[in-house]
Amino acid sequence: MIRLQTVQENNKNLLWNINQKYLYEMTNYYDDPMDENGNFHYGHFDEYFSDPKRTAYFIYNDDTLIGFAMLCPYSNIDRDPDHTMAEFTIFPTYRRKHFAAETAGTILKDHPGKWEIKYNEKKCAAKKLWYAVTSEYAPEKVHLNEEETVLVFEVPGL
Repeated sequence: MIRLQTVQENNKNLLWNINQKYLYEMTNYYDDPMDENGNFHYGHFDEYFSDPKRTAYFIYNDDTLIGFAMLCPYSNIDRDPDHTMAEFTIFPTYRRKHFAAETAGTILKDHPGKWEIKYNEKKCAAKKLWYAVTSEYAPEKVHLNEEETVLVFEVPGL
């Protein structure tokens, strides 16, 4: 059973470490270099622990950590969303088991309002996931460039 747990300050290092692995994986799609310490830059990371508008979740299947999600209200396209999916991943071992769709659907339903979700066109699994999860909300597709698309939609409240 999928469970979301808000990341607290005492788990900041764990989130940093798994986010670094995710950022490494994303170098398949973006040309982001490592710094002199072998880390990938993530400019807003500390703000997830100081900005009350930002939220990070650990994703668990029962008691097993299988991924994370990071949300904020800051637009990629100069709009005014309530929520933007800043980062979302299910660890490779747990992919293709429907955890991503279940988790994303839960997050959307738990956070009604105006949404933006950006994905890289080269990342076929992400594109397929976000189309499937957002189809009921009839998202507008905004192309930032040849590689990046933003889905804009609204999740109704209860």
